[in-house]
Amino acid sequence: MSHYPQTGRWTACRACGRHVHRSQWGPFQQCPYCHHWQRLTATERLALLVDPDSWQPLAMPERPSNQLAFPGYDQKLQQAAQQTTATEAVVTGTAKINGYPAVLAVMDSHFMMGTLNTVVTRRIVTASQTAQRQAIPLIIVTASGGARMQEGLYALVGMNLILAELQRLAASQIPLITVLTDPTMGGVSASFAFKVDLVVAEAGAKIGFAGARVIQQTMPVDLPADFQTAASLMTHGMLDAVIERPRMRAYLANALAAYGLRGH
Repeated sequence: MSHYPQTGRWTACRACGRHVHRSQWGPFQQCPYCHHWQRLTATERLALLVDPDSWQPLAMPERPSNQLAFPGYDQKLQQAAQQTTATEAVVTGTAKINGYPAVLAVMDSHFMMGTLNTVVTRRIVTASQTAQRQAIPLIIVTASGGARMQEGLYALVGMNLILAELQRLAASQIPLITVLTDPTMGGVSASFAFKVDLVVAEAGAKIGFAGARVIQQTMPVDLPADFQTAASLMTHGMLDAVIERPRMRAYLANALAAYGLRGH
């Protein structure tokens, strides 16, 4: 009988380094030792946020393509798809949250760090158009390292395309909520993450533009220990609320109710 730990049952906590058995993380994926929140896949996030059997994915037939013939990009896409069973870094669909209808676009940091590219852009734009067509709120859950460098300018243009679409959503007076999770960085934080009606962050999320190491190398300054944390951004007036993961579903349901929606 082997005395070695069984493969796949233990995960090292990114915060404290302790090895945690998969049964110890619990349904909300929190370290039992330091209470750090583990990053979730889009599928795991949806399981915690939406009502059972209410999720209806939007039809998204397109697949990412290597338009710039970037070396190794096709292999990275294939590897990401195998590791996550997703076709891109965001999933979109309609669902109910405690009975309240909404369109959701949930980014997944496990797929190439949730980076923004042409397909992610089209999916978020389509989600916004669906919200307008059905006259129900749009909730975008961000989890991204920024724009995808393998798609260069095409990825950067996506920032403006999404902003332009969300302006149309605002003009139609459809509520837009963002839930900023760990990490929300780069072009996503610099564009649509904050251009919404209600900005909520998950407790413990890292939110910013450039990383702390890059800032320190560029500008030799001492950064505070809580730099780019959700708590710090809340203190400085950048967020409307910081919510712990177990309370997020109830918080969003209350927010949807406050917009005068009728649950069913």
